[in-house]
Amino acid sequence: MTTPLTMVPSRRPDGTPVLTVSGEIDMSNAGELDAALSGASVDGHALLVDLSEVEYLDSAGLTVLFAHAPRIELVANDLLAPVLTISGLVQVTTVHGMES
Repeated sequence: MTTPLTMVPSRRPDGTPVLTVSGEIDMSNAGELDAALSGASVDGHALLVDLSEVEYLDSAGLTVLFAHAPRIELVANDLLAPVLTISGLVQVTTVHGMES
């Protein structure tokens, strides 16, 4: 059974591509996230992946984010902050939205 995950692509007025993700990211849907990140047109910009509405992120989701780290920036929430910090993802890509 696949865990509910919603991904909505858009662009900011300055042309920055955004992928807004909500729900839970786990091994049942990490492939969908990978496909969305791989297929996103970035046109010289970093892809902004908005995870502010993500309620759960497991190691499969982290693996996908690490694989795309050179070409993405993240928007996170305080719920994800410990996972992103402990995994080291905050050291390999820019993460916005976490309290210091």
